[in-house]
Amino acid sequence: MTQRGDELLQSRQAKLAALRERGVDPYPPRFRRSHTAKSAVARFEKAEREGKTARATVAGRIMRMRGMGGASFIDVEDSTGAIQLYLQADALGAGYELLADLDLGDFVGARGELMRTRRGEISVQARRFTLLAKALRPPPDDYYGLRDTEQRYRRRYLDLIVNRDVHDVMRKRSAVIVALRRFFDARGFLEVETPTLVPVPAGAMAEPFATEHHALRRTLYLRIATELYLKRLIVGGMDKVYEIGRVFRNEGIDRDHNPEFTLLESYEAYADYRAVMRMVERLVPYVAQRAIGATTIERDGARIDLRPPWPRLDLREAVRTHSGIDIDDFPDATALAARMREAGVHAAYEESRGRLIDKLVGQFVEPRLIQPTFLVDYPAEMSPLAKLRADDPRYAERFEAFAGGMEIANSFTELNDPVQQRARMEEQEELRRRYQGEELDRVDDDYILALEHGMPPTGGLGIGVDRLVMLLTGQRSIRDVALFPQVRSIDE
Repeated sequence: MTQRGDELLQSRQAKLAALRERGVDPYPPRFRRSHTAKSAVARFEKAEREGKTARATVAGRIMRMRGMGGASFIDVEDSTGAIQLYLQADALGAGYELLADLDLGDFVGARGELMRTRRGEISVQARRFTLLAKALRPPPDDYYGLRDTEQRYRRRYLDLIVNRDVHDVMRKRSAVIVALRRFFDARGFLEVETPTLVPVPAGAMAEPFATEHHALRRTLYLRIATELYLKRLIVGGMDKVYEIGRVFRNEGIDRDHNPEFTLLESYEAYADYRAVMRMVERLVPYVAQRAIGATTIERDGARIDLRPPWPRLDLREAVRTHSGIDIDDFPDATALAARMREAGVHAAYEESRGRLIDKLVGQFVEPRLIQPTFLVDYPAEMSPLAKLRADDPRYAERFEAFAGGMEIANSFTELNDPVQQRARMEEQEELRRRYQGEELDRVDDDYILALEHGMPPTGGLGIGVDRLVMLLTGQRSIRDVALFPQVRSIDE
């Protein structure tokens, strides 16, 4: 802590001691407020229109203090906004002395008549005034604020104190999740919960976090997806299920990725990826309307219309159009890597073909998909859990949905042939051995055992909730839509 910081801390500690010496409890156990700042303002405005008076009991954090002899003005904030307290020595008597030991950041409560000052500001003319919590450290400076981005994420409570925009984003995030639930509930889906600790980290191409369970004497993993457990429920006869939950992937951190994030997955028996497409292009505008009150958004100067129908683009054609590379001409990973290097794409010869194609999509196609778009029919090696196209088994019945130049959803017609599923998973394990360090799927014997009992044709969907919130709120980083994202250690 700086010398200045030490002085502020010592000053506040001295005030805390002075309060206790005078018999003032600086941390009382309870306080009953009648109104939030927002509802108190609304109450006064209604009373003012009707020619009546109104009273309120409010509470909040001190953000500004101004003294004028025998009167003081204090601006307090709660989660709904701010309201001014008007304090007079004559009205409060000995209670007015409390102001001498108050600082910015303290929590206070006040009760009195609502009024409008000569400057027109709605205020509480306090008749009772109470300290609710003494803050021993000051809030961030009004001017300098929190300029260190890492500090904003590491100490999110400070970010919330000084940046009201963060409150707005998080409220909209909550509204997105509520709307997602309403959409699926209204369509007869059942919300379920599946294990977070799993014996096999399968269902996605990602590296897991591992932990040791001492009682069971086995290694368990934080789930990287909910897919395989949800499809077990389809096997068991639960025809429509979904889950909204955290998943964990031991990967890098950038504007689109955080090691833990919120994923929605849904599975519907007797549906395929085309049916899921139709559902998604209705789901997203439904959620947008309820979360932000509109089905169009502005992003990087572009007006994005979320209403259906969304275009369907063939992946192979999109890659060929924008990169000049026809992936069908390169069935071998080494040859594809060589061609990509000619096109200026960083491609290592020791990468799998699926990973190379994903790079082509990421560099040449994804940034161009500003309007909502379905990219359909992915190469089989990129989609080990998806059913292959009957007319061309080199490709799987899979789509990804993009908007604003980023992926927001992923879907398959689910592979339900247990023999083929085992072969595809074993192929992934072989690729893992060949391409060390590459993120590939794993064999889950228990899941295959479930498939051997029969799973009907099924359409599955995964939506990155964080990215959907980014899209709808105009945020540029996934860390701006998560309250507590992962950050570097302080000593790094």
